[in-house]
Amino acid sequence: MNRRLILTAFAAASVAALAGCAGPYTVSADVSSYGSWPADRKPGTYAFDRLPSQQQSEEAVKRQTTLEDAARGALERAGFKPAADAKTADVLVTLGARVTAYDPVPWDDPLWWRWRGRLFSPRYGYAAGWGGWGWRQDPFFDRRYDRAVAVLVRDRATGEALFETHASNEGMTMGSDAVITSLFDAALAEFPKVEPKSHRVSVQAIR
Repeated sequence: MNRRLILTAFAAASVAALAGCAGPYTVSADVSSYGSWPADRKPGTYAFDRLPSQQQSEEAVKRQTTLEDAARGALERAGFKPAADAKTADVLVTLGARVTAYDPVPWDDPLWWRWRGRLFSPRYGYAAGWGGWGWRQDPFFDRRYDRAVAVLVRDRATGEALFETHASNEGMTMGSDAVITSLFDAALAEFPKVEPKSHRVSVQAIR
């Protein structure tokens, strides 16, 4: 195989890999939901309702607008349609999201010594006694992030809370807008079914 053929094959493989990265993938989240959505009620039209804290500054408004954009698709897949005028919407939707960073430590897991962290001896690579032990950085103990979203749907006319849902997962990064969008998809995937007990829901997402 000559050099040109090798480079052509490498380029083709690179394009194929990039195409693979751009395809659909699965996002899983822990979901819990509450409320009493009337069995005979259709989803109807919606408008977003922002809390005072979500509109206290330009930055807060910008964040909330981004959050609303991330949730629109999930709401529409659940059967809701955007209202032409918020004053005539059937329901009002309040959104929330948070990302919490935390640093796991070995003793969080009683079996850490079996499968997570690794103790080592600078001399032998493993411990043969108490001297020279140390804790080596392990990817399982890198900083992790808990990503979570919440959706509250209220009847606009009465203010009654009809449906509340939460979805969360964790990962090694804060996550992108696509991850937040997928969390909203998971949160509303079972609407109007209510299941307070946390359970796993998987949805398809696009990179």
